Amino acid sequence: MKVVSVIGARPQFVKAAVVSRALREGQGAEEFLLHTGQHFDDNMSRVFFEEMGIPEPDANLAISGGGHGAMTGAMLTEIENVLQGERPDWALVYGDTNSTLAGALAAAKLNLPCAHVEAGLRSDNRNMPEEINRILTDHACDLLFAPTDEAARRLAAEGIAGDRVIRTGDVMLDAARTFGDLAREKSKILEVLGLGSGGFALCTLHRAENVDDRDCLAAILRGLGEVSESLPIILPLHPRTNGRLTEFGLRETVPPTIRFVDPVGFLDMLRLEAEAALILTDSGGMQKEAFFQRTPCVTIRTETEWTELLPGGHNRLACPGVDSISEKAQEALHSDPAWDLPLYGDGHSSETIAQAIIDHR
Repeated sequence: MKVVSVIGARPQFVKAAVVSRALREGQGAEEFLLHTGQHFDDNMSRVFFEEMGIPEPDANLAISGGGHGAMTGAMLTEIENVLQGERPDWALVYGDTNSTLAGALAAAKLNLPCAHVEAGLRSDNRNMPEEINRILTDHACDLLFAPTDEAARRLAAEGIAGDRVIRTGDVMLDAARTFGDLAREKSKILEVLGLGSGGFALCTLHRAENVDDRDCLAAILRGLGEVSESLPIILPLHPRTNGRLTEFGLRETVPPTIRFVDPVGFLDMLRLEAEAALILTDSGGMQKEAFFQRTPCVTIRTETEWTELLPGGHNRLACPGVDSISEKAQEALHSDPAWDLPLYGDGHSSETIAQAIIDHR
C-alpha cells in the first residue's frame, strides 16, 4: 500500500512524526512524504525533521507566502501533479492549513481516497481561514480521524458519520509521550536561557488577527507586560510576529521582563512547556500541549476549537482588547484543574490511524 502524506506547517511535522512511523514500521506501508514548503525557515521546518527522525521529504514544493488563494491554488496544482505521478492508495492530510485543504481537494478531484487527521474541530468563527479549511477538508475526505468525542459529534451534526468517522484520540499526545523523555534528556534550553523550573511564563503569538493589526498587537503586548511584572515571559518569535513588531514600531515598547528569543525546535518547546508556570498562546496545538504537560493555559483568542479544555479550567480564553490578560493569567495560576481526564485517548492514536488506513484499502 502506498500513502502520500501532505505536510507543510510545523504542527503537521510533529503529527506526521508519529503517524509516519506507525505507517512505515508498524504497517509496512510505502509512504511518499510531500512537503508543500508552507513553513520554510530552518527553525520552523528543518530542525523539526532532524529532531524527530522524520525522513527527508520525497518532494518539497517550496510554496510559501502570498495570499490564501494564491498559496492554496499553487499547492493544488503541484500536489495534483504529484498524486497523478504516484497514484497512491491514500492521500493523508493533517490539521487545518492551506496545505491541508489543497491536499484534500487535489485528491478529491482525482478520485483518490483521502484521510484527514484531526477532523471535526470547529471554532464556529468563519472569519478564521483555518475554520474554512477544516470544514471543506472534512467534507472532501473519505476517512475522518476525530481526536475527541466532541469532534465526532460535530461531524455527525454536519452529516458525516458511520464508517467514515473513527474516534482515534489525539496524535499530539502520542508525540508528547514519545518525545517527552528525549526532551528532558537532550534539551538544554533552560540552561541556555538561564531559567529555573516554574520561574517563567511561556508565550507564543502568530495568528494574523492578533499580530497584523497594530492596535490589537499593542493591546496584547500591554497585557503581557502586566503579567510579566510578577512572572517573566519567554516569547519565541514567529517570523510573522517578528516582522510586525518592527513594521509597527512596537519593539521598543516591550519591557525587558518580556524576553524575545528565536524560534525553538520541538524538543526545546516541550521542555519549556513542561517547566513553565503558565502558557499564554494563540496556537491551537499549544493549548493541548499545555494540558499534556499539566501547565495552566490562557489562550489569547475569542474562541477555541479545543472546547473540552475550558469547562475544567485547564484553559481559559482572553479575548484581545476585551478581557484582561493579566486577570486571566492570575486565575490560571491559582487554579487546580484535574489533569488526569482522558480527553485525548491513550497515546496510541497513531497506531489506530495507521491500522484504519490499511483496513480501508
